[in-house]
This record gives sequence, C-alpha cells and structure tokens, in this order.
Amino acid sequence: MNLSDIEAGLLDDRVKGMPGGVAPFPLQAIAAKGWNVLAEDLPLPLCVLHQSALDHNARWMRAFLGAANAVIAPHGKTTMSPQLFRRQLEDGAWAITVANAQQIHVARHYGFARIVLANQLVGKQIIRFVLDELKRDPGFEFFCLADSVAAVEMLARAARERPAGRPIQVLLEGGVVGARTGCRDLDAARAVAHAVKAAEPYLALRGVEGFEGILTGATPEEAAARVDRFLDFLAAIARGCEELFAPGPIILSAGGSAYYDRVVERFGRAGLKRPTMILTRSGCYLTHDHVMYSELFAALSKRSPHLHNLGEGPRPALEVWGYIQSRPEPTRALATLGKRDVSYDPHLPVPDQWYRPGATPRRPQPVPPGHRVSALNDQHAYLDLPAGSPLQVGDMVGFGISHPCLTFDKWQVICVVDDDYDVIAAVRTFF
Repeated sequence: MNLSDIEAGLLDDRVKGMPGGVAPFPLQAIAAKGWNVLAEDLPLPLCVLHQSALDHNARWMRAFLGAANAVIAPHGKTTMSPQLFRRQLEDGAWAITVANAQQIHVARHYGFARIVLANQLVGKQIIRFVLDELKRDPGFEFFCLADSVAAVEMLARAARERPAGRPIQVLLEGGVVGARTGCRDLDAARAVAHAVKAAEPYLALRGVEGFEGILTGATPEEAAARVDRFLDFLAAIARGCEELFAPGPIILSAGGSAYYDRVVERFGRAGLKRPTMILTRSGCYLTHDHVMYSELFAALSKRSPHLHNLGEGPRPALEVWGYIQSRPEPTRALATLGKRDVSYDPHLPVPDQWYRPGATPRRPQPVPPGHRVSALNDQHAYLDLPAGSPLQVGDMVGFGISHPCLTFDKWQVICVVDDDYDVIAAVRTFF
C-alpha cells in the first residue's frame, strides 16, 4: 500500500472546508497548521471525523470478530478513503470489499492486494483490467460474485481469451425472490456452481455470498427472522455444492452493518464437512452514525445481549458543522449546510451540539430537546426550534448524520479532529 501521493497531494482554498487564501500545502501537513474547528479556523460547513471514536469502533469490532471466530472485509464504498482502508487492514481486516469498476481501480492504484467485488463482474473493460492485474501481480487476489450460468460463461470466455495464469475466484451469490441479485433457489445455485466447476482452471468456486441488509419486516423481530431464513438458505447452498468448491476454506460471506451478529451465529452452524471461513463485510462500523446505525445497533444488542460483554458499542465518528445564518421566525432557523454537504436518506441530519464562537471554555454543548431539521435545500438546513431556543445567528451547530456512505461522497477531504476539535489529520476520498 503506497499512499504517498495522497499524503503529498496539495490542498488549497478550492477544496471545500479549507480556509480562504491559504497557500497550497500537502495534506500530510494539515496538523502543523494548528487549526481548531471551534476557533473558526476553517469555514463551515465542515465535515469532521473524531479520532477517538474511530479508535474505539476499531477496537470494538476486533473484539467482536475475535469472539465470533470470523473475519471482515469492510465495504470500501462507505468511505472510499484509501487511508481508512489501510487503517482497517492494519486493524486486521482480511480484504477490502468494493462494488464497482471505479472502486476496483482506486483500490488497485494504491496497492490493495486482496479485493472482494460484492457484485457481478460485468463488462469488457473491467474484466480485462482484473485479468491483466492478476497476470501482472502474483500477490493480487480477487473475488467476485456469480448468480447465473450466463455470467459464468462470459467470465470464462474472457479468461480463456486473455489468460492470467490464475483463476478468477468466484463466490456463488444467493438471493431472495423480488429482491436484488442472487440465485433464488437451490437448483439455480447448483447450476451456477457446476458452470464454475466446468470453467476450471479459468474460474474457481471459493464460497457462497449474500446480502441480508435489504430484508425488512413489520417488526424488528420479523426482519431478523427473515434474515435468519436467508442465511440458512446460503448455508444450504454451500452444503449442496460442497463437492464443487476449489481447494481452501469455503468462504461463507454476508453481513452488512445491521445483522452481522446473525451472520456469524447462523454461519457458525452451517454444518459443512470442510473447513469454512466466515467473512463479514460491514462498512459502517468504523464511523457508525447518529440515527440509522445507532438504531440498528440497539436492535442488534437487544437480540444478542451477550455482546454487552464487549463493552460500550460503536460511537458516532462523523459530524458536519454549520452556522446559524438566519432566525427569520421565532421557531425557525436556517443553517449553512444542505444536500450538497450531508446525507438525507433515510433520515435528515440531527442537531447534536452547538457552540457560540468565543465562549469559554471552548467546548460545545448538547443541543436542547425540541430542535430538529425538518427540510434541506442544496445549501440550507431548516431547523424547527422550540420557544426559548438559545441558538442565535452566528452560532455553530454540529449535526449528526444517518447513513455515513452518503455523507462521505460529498467531501473530497475530511478533517480528523481530537476531542478538543483540533485538526490532527485529514483523509481524502475518491468518489
């Protein structure tokens, strides 16, 4: 992994979040600027990551995986930050997961050696790129999904025409009727598995994969029961195809950021005769959030109370700060951030902390109850306020977010701060 061009990349006031008039400087030198967010050393809106929360969340996930005898290939699409990818690998991640061609390109550009494409590998350009990388770099390992004989035959044909000397490693994808990709029944899965086996040595069947995060129910309990049934279906595919897998542990992979407790529990009793490797793929554990994943983790903790033994769960690491720019009505304020700055699907941001510039001590306070974001424009957040709200024009408000994937993609550079809001580093994203 060589991130030197990121660290040496120049920042100036054309980058959102950087102060006006700043002379170009390398990203790796940002800590030396001595900037503090609450001192207004940087313009708002500003997206920040809390170092202490990142450290805590990484420790928690390591403890979870150790207790579960599982490994993780975190989904890189969450952050698209090679610096955070590297941190996750240094924390013990087995691989980096990606979703499309551009994400493969980014991961390979920075030297990431084991990549799981949690998607079908389709299209001449990207198939050729993967085959050429396998041939060029003997240390590169690549895994992709297949859910049809047609997709398998397409890959095998491309690999025969452009031999890499090593197979493309395939995970057989299971799915659900009416949902996303994946074989809908055991017969279809067996047909795909036989097609991969017939394509040896160009392809190699290494495991079974699925994504349970799209399954819903009328209640959390009903949703979890649907997830369990789906995971059991994936295990049944693996048992039904056991003689067709290539040498090595059979990979059983699922686990977005909502049900990884169910993944390790159900796969842990899959009942295969050969050794298995349980591979989860949560991408949001590192940053967590204030709404969506906080609620999902609360449900996870309720259904898996033994996880309390691991201590405090993940903490929100991502915030977006803005100013109060207008109080046009007694119960209405407008803040200087909007859809261009913060995620709004599936929830609007949450006003979490506020600070009046110049106040001492220089420490934000919790936003009192009754404040909420009711709407966003491109650059404006509408805040509904209770009577007697302390917020005034010029005050700074830190907003918690929901679904971190859709906040990361709005920022080229995100400042990393300590608990005093001193800027101690920065990460670059590639969306």
